[in-house]
Amino acid sequence: MTAVKTMSTWDIEKVRKDFPVLSQTVNGKPLVYLDNAASSQVPQAVIDRTSKYLAEEHSNIHRGVHYLSQHATTAYEAAREKVKRFINAPDVNCCIFVRGTTEGINLVAHSYGHGFINEGDEILVSQMEHHSNIIPWQVVAEERKAVLRVIPMNEKGELIIEEFDKLLNERTKIVAVGHVSNALGTVNPVKEMIATAHKFGVPVCVDAAQSVPHFPVDVQDIDADFFVFSGHKMFGPTGSGVVYGKREWLDKMPPYQTGGSQIRTVSFEKTTYAPLPAKFEAGTPAIAARR
Repeated sequence: MTAVKTMSTWDIEKVRKDFPVLSQTVNGKPLVYLDNAASSQVPQAVIDRTSKYLAEEHSNIHRGVHYLSQHATTAYEAAREKVKRFINAPDVNCCIFVRGTTEGINLVAHSYGHGFINEGDEILVSQMEHHSNIIPWQVVAEERKAVLRVIPMNEKGELIIEEFDKLLNERTKIVAVGHVSNALGTVNPVKEMIATAHKFGVPVCVDAAQSVPHFPVDVQDIDADFFVFSGHKMFGPTGSGVVYGKREWLDKMPPYQTGGSQIRTVSFEKTTYAPLPAKFEAGTPAIAARR
């Protein structure tokens, strides 16, 4: 039997044509962009959809009864449904829209921290975390008089899982860990880490900013309690991001921000909050960034 070797070709010029920014020249040469870990470029299809909203659909959402508002609201919520399917979330209402991973982690740190972390409690972060997954937890630790513990890594840039196991104890209230390191490219074994943390009843917040653009993710499979990522690292505009959280936590957590859209009733004596996801989406969102 003779083996037949086939090789698919990747038409780089066809791909480049999807991104208008790459049509320009720099110093007399075609632009080459390699900074996708910071922010990916935007394809023509996304530019066209954003322009269509601004030109034909622009209106505030969730609060108007006129045609444009209803139309914009429908498209906005359709985007949330797509996010649900993309990460295999069990409930579309547990997909909270934010402006990016940084805001998403701050939401979790503030809301969970003020609801569940007290003096003497411990927060675990890893040694390889992005600043956005360190500083919010530092602030919470200072505010709540808690202790920040650090999961070390070895000379290969991998987390020392044995040390992670040792750090978990009855005082641990949450683990915050990156799915993929933005600096090292290390893919952390978050599914196994989550399973270990859950043995202590400890929730885990996964910074997925660098994983979602590169391989399939399934929040139910890894059993993430919180899963946060940005749209601008995966061909979307800036000002777009998602916090997925388990309903059992989101229902108990206080709002991160307050204002219009996220309330059920308001009086000068007391305010009650709307159900998910509105509870965590105060004010007018970046509608054009989520089409």
